[in-house]
Amino acid sequence: MQNRKWIAASLTGWVVFAAVFAALPGIASGSEGWNGRVQTPRYKGEVFPPWQKGENNDAVNRGFEFTVPEVNSLADFHGDITQPRLVLYVGGNYFFAMAPLIKAFEQQHAEYRGKIYWETIPPGLLVKQMKAGGTVTSGNMTWTAKPDAYFAGLGKVKQLIDEGLLVGPPVPYVTNTLTIMVPKGNPAKVEGLADLGKPTIRLAMPNPEFEGIARQIKSSLQKAGGDSLASEVYEKKVGNGSAVLTYIHHRQTPLFLIQGLVDAGVTWQSEAIFQEQVGHPISHVDIPESQNTTAIYAGAEVRDAPHPDAARAWLAFTRSDAAYEIFSRYGFKRYKGT
Repeated sequence: MQNRKWIAASLTGWVVFAAVFAALPGIASGSEGWNGRVQTPRYKGEVFPPWQKGENNDAVNRGFEFTVPEVNSLADFHGDITQPRLVLYVGGNYFFAMAPLIKAFEQQHAEYRGKIYWETIPPGLLVKQMKAGGTVTSGNMTWTAKPDAYFAGLGKVKQLIDEGLLVGPPVPYVTNTLTIMVPKGNPAKVEGLADLGKPTIRLAMPNPEFEGIARQIKSSLQKAGGDSLASEVYEKKVGNGSAVLTYIHHRQTPLFLIQGLVDAGVTWQSEAIFQEQVGHPISHVDIPESQNTTAIYAGAEVRDAPHPDAARAWLAFTRSDAAYEIFSRYGFKRYKGT
C-alpha cells in the first residue's frame, strides 16, 4: 500500500512537472507548436548523458560509433555484451568512477581487458533485472547480462545475502555522505535541508521505491526538521508537484538543475563533485555532520555467478589502495570497519 501511494504521488508530480516544463521560455508546448520557427535550445547538447565521452566503455573494438545525446544513448550500460568475462551490477551513484577503476583493475588483471560489462542503474532496479535472469530492455533493445557481483549499500547487500540472491560475506569498501545539489550560483538561495520544505523551492528527489539513498535522505530530513520536514518534502510537495521523484537520480537531478526545471535536489556528495569537475553549471550546499547521514558501500558475489573467480577478484580490488585512490578523487572515504 505504501509503495502504491509513492507511485501515485510520483505520477501526480510528473504530470505537474511536465506542465511546468512546457511553460518554460523557449520550450513550446504541443498545442502551441513552433510557430514556424526553429528555436535554439537554452543549453548545450553536451549537458546530456552519457557525459564521459565514451570513457566508461572498455570495449577494444567499438566498430561504428553512434551516440546522439538526448536521442540515442544508453548512458548506464557499459562495455561489450558479446562475451564478457566479468559482469558487474553497480549502484549508479559512482558511475563516473568506474572508468578509472576498470582501467586500474585491468592493469592488475590483463586477462579481463576489453571483457568487462557493467551497469549503473539504481540498486533496486538492478535487483529487478537480477530476478528477471539478467534480461533488460531499454528502448527498442533487449539483452541478457547475468551478473557476477552486485554493489549497493551494506544494508541492501546483507538483505540480498539473507534472501539467497547473493553469496556472503559482504565486502564493504568506502563511505559517502549527502549534499544538496543546486545550480551554479544557487539562485534559489538554498542554505540547508530546512529550506527544502519551502513551497517556492522546486525539488528533484530520489524515489524511495528503488533508490536506496532516499532512506538516508529521510533520516537527514528528520534530523534537520523532524517528521514534519520529511513529510513536507516526500508527501506534500510531491503531491502538489513542487517536488518530483526521480527514476534515476544520478542522471535526472543534475540534468533538471542544468535545464532550470528545479532549484535543488539531495544527492551523494560524490555526484556533485563529479558534475563540478566536468564543468557543468552545478554546485552544492554542504549538510552539517549533525544532520548528515553516512552510507557504507558494499558488494558481494551473485549466487550462481557465471564468472565467480572474476567476481572475487573485483571484490578484492575494491578494498585495494589503487581503488581507494580513485574513490578519494570524488570525496569517498575508506571504510574502516572490520
